[in-house]
Amino acid sequence: MYPTIVDFGPFGIHSFGLMIATAFITSAFVIQHELKRRGFVPDVAQMIVFAAGIGGIVGAKIYAALLDGQFTFAELFSTSGLVWYGGFIGGCLGVLIIVLRSPNPTLATIDIIGPVVLLGYGIGRIGCLLAGDGDYGPPSDLPWAMAFPNGTVPTDVPVHPTPIYETLMSFTFFGILWAQRLKWEAFQGLLFGASLILLGVERFIAEFWRITPRVFGWMTAAQIFSIIAFIVGIVIVFWARSRPPVVPEAVPAVGNGTITKASESALPTRKRRRRR
Repeated sequence: MYPTIVDFGPFGIHSFGLMIATAFITSAFVIQHELKRRGFVPDVAQMIVFAAGIGGIVGAKIYAALLDGQFTFAELFSTSGLVWYGGFIGGCLGVLIIVLRSPNPTLATIDIIGPVVLLGYGIGRIGCLLAGDGDYGPPSDLPWAMAFPNGTVPTDVPVHPTPIYETLMSFTFFGILWAQRLKWEAFQGLLFGASLILLGVERFIAEFWRITPRVFGWMTAAQIFSIIAFIVGIVIVFWARSRPPVVPEAVPAVGNGTITKASESALPTRKRRRRR
């Protein structure tokens, strides 16, 4: 494995950081493409991804610090301790702030973002594999088992390459949602709910091939959060399906080509009702 690709003394290009950057760039491109396709303001994509990155890092560090019982200033700014579900919660909060302040319809925009989370997550797990950062599984004698002697958390014993499992599952689930997005986008909230369900399924399954400590009998803390995500996703899906289909209209041009929340209120009543 190659935790560091290029070393410049105290600085360097690390495989994990490179793949995280790739995940953010790819996510921004896909979100922008979908916003443009649906006639929304596409420039919001960069702010969405930036907010996801900042909120995700802060949320992950806070969650890790709480788990370790070391909620200190130094712990928050250390180079370790990035917990997925803490990052997911923090990222969601950051993204929600941007989406609510943007001129685009809220639910329709969140539907675009949902499947992209799976895509970005899968790319990020490639970085975990290259870095050998301890996200691998228990020892295994399977033909595809791998050792990580040069990893950030080294092991000479062949183990389950769990990041590969997670990348394959994430890409597969993203492909399913991507193929269905045109059929489901009229039911606003459906794609996001389905994304939560598949995120929960992916992480719940992956935890069986990780060396994460068990805190609830045979289950890990991540599996508990996976169950919560699954249930919340189910509720959102049923809620979205219970509402009449809505076909969002393109954001009208106002002044410089965008529409503000204030100017949106001046739209005809019929249009505002259809864009909820």
